[in-house]
Amino acid sequence: MLTCSTFSSQKQTLQPENRGSCHLRGAGSRDQREEGLGHHGCEFSAPSGEELTRRTMRWRTILPQHCVLMVTCLVTVLEAVPIDIDKTKVQNTQPVESAKIEPPDTGLYYDEYLKQVIDVLETDNHFREKLQKADIEELKSGRLSKELDLVSHHVRTKLDELKRQEVGRLRMLIKAKLDSLQDVGMDHQALLRQFDHLNHMNPDKFESKDLDMLIKAATADLENYDKTRHEEFKKYEMMKEHERREYLKTLDEEKRKEEESKFEEMKKKHENHPKVNHPGSKDQLKEVWEEADGLDPNDFDPKTFFKLHDVNNDGFLDEQELEALFTKELEKVYDPKNEEDDMIEMEEERLRMREHVMNEVDTNKDRLVTLEEFLKATEKKEFLEPDSWETLDQQQFFTEDELKEYEKIISLQENELKKKADELQKQKEELQRQHDQLEAQKQEYHQVVQQMEQKKLQQGTPPSGPNGELKFEPHI
Repeated sequence: MLTCSTFSSQKQTLQPENRGSCHLRGAGSRDQREEGLGHHGCEFSAPSGEELTRRTMRWRTILPQHCVLMVTCLVTVLEAVPIDIDKTKVQNTQPVESAKIEPPDTGLYYDEYLKQVIDVLETDNHFREKLQKADIEELKSGRLSKELDLVSHHVRTKLDELKRQEVGRLRMLIKAKLDSLQDVGMDHQALLRQFDHLNHMNPDKFESKDLDMLIKAATADLENYDKTRHEEFKKYEMMKEHERREYLKTLDEEKRKEEESKFEEMKKKHENHPKVNHPGSKDQLKEVWEEADGLDPNDFDPKTFFKLHDVNNDGFLDEQELEALFTKELEKVYDPKNEEDDMIEMEEERLRMREHVMNEVDTNKDRLVTLEEFLKATEKKEFLEPDSWETLDQQQFFTEDELKEYEKIISLQENELKKKADELQKQKEELQRQHDQLEAQKQEYHQVVQQMEQKKLQQGTPPSGPNGELKFEPHI
């Protein structure tokens, strides 16, 4: 089914504290983005944790994990309970009944809207039945979206309400942006066109076109998500180097040599780490089996390993479950306590490992690893005799020409910011001048009023009020 966990695999973060052990499992949070829509309030009863598990399994067998930002989030994680040694003999593991599965945060700016549309659609029996029989091509081509015309009236009414709320939210975001830019006279309808996850031409009705656009937008956004993350990491590394060089320019010759020496020393210290096993190789998985799972390496069994690390028991290893397997390898290279280890680089390394394993194992490219795909991968020569793995400290992130080009862009941006700052300073000075002028006029006015009052007292005329009325003061 189109559960929100279906759209979750691309949601990653560069923040290291959000990573757990090899049992890590993501759960969503929208704390660092604008608030979305409230939970739908129709008569449909809230699903239980067990029902949510079944939903997740149904949807994820139909829609690939890449059908989900985009857009920075953070993913919260849960560590699994330590595994008992007897689990090596268990063929079928059952989900914990008391555990409630929270839909992971997709990272998309329309995440809440997406979740609520999915929740409402799942309440319609006809639509759910069609989804169970649909394949990925039907979803991506938009053919399934036409089934929306056959859903019940209550479902359509609720979807209409959700769309109106989402359009209202987007309009508020547009207004806030325009207010910050102090811009007027903008065409809000034209600005709504930049949001391609709904049909802006009909803001009051949720149609089959809306469902089609929502699926395609999520798919496109998440297919580009890894690429965007790599580009952001590259910019991060270039900015680090740019700032380092700019700092060196401020130092005298002696201190500059000291800093250069310290930089090289820290670089060598970071590179001095234990050998990193090839991601997805037998050596790497056996290390997880022994150190994280606490099992005898001589009893290593790929099928049991798969079931142990299929945390939600849906029959797949998704991208988050795969990334959790690399924690032990990453800990060989990165330690948050060490000054020379960059935790953002650690997350980039994690992403590279996951991409590599997916390319090797995920034969149908649906961004999910089935048990069959996993077992076939363990039969390959590369699984037993893999090549050595080159970590990020052996990679060149950018060329000197790319750095120079990036510095040009930074320089242009800094000049633009300086220009705006100068303009704001001039505005501030002008406002201060006007304020001082008004204060001076006010003082002059008070002086004139006081002089007039004194003259009236000298002439025996009762003092007057601000509008010229006579003021009589009782004698005591």
